[in-house]
Amino acid sequence: MSAWMLTIALLSAGGCGFQLRGTVDLPSEYSPVFIQSGGAVGEAMQNRLEGGGLSLTQVAAQAGLIVRVLGQQRSSRIVAVDSNGKALAYELTYAVSFDALGRDGQILISPQWLSAVRTFDDNPNAAVLGEQLESEIIYQDLVADVADRILMRLRAALASDAP
Repeated sequence: MSAWMLTIALLSAGGCGFQLRGTVDLPSEYSPVFIQSGGAVGEAMQNRLEGGGLSLTQVAAQAGLIVRVLGQQRSSRIVAVDSNGKALAYELTYAVSFDALGRDGQILISPQWLSAVRTFDDNPNAAVLGEQLESEIIYQDLVADVADRILMRLRAALASDAP
């Protein structure tokens, strides 16, 4: 009984256009994709594009689409303190500036910033290494979120430009 329900749910989800996270479909005329100066977010975008079956190139002149990561910033600030002034929570921010160019150098997406923010509850009694590890894991999650959002913007912009 549950196998039937699962099958019906999967067919319904596929019929409404639902796609698993990480699936990227860009118009084929923009293939292969070159990601310039990507850093962590560029690596995350490459993984998603490769996972979606899109081809990438290491040579900008061969690319149908050039995604340029123009800048990246990480920051944190204290958002809560206890009665002794010790930090209880931080706000972690990761921001990326990017644009996209077509094969002929035409600007497809003008430069813009995307950012992701998360609150990180700190335990003043916990070991410092554990806090650093947890904040790094949160930053990795923020990088993944921003990479997904960049690819969604690319998909939306390129789909509207497609003939």
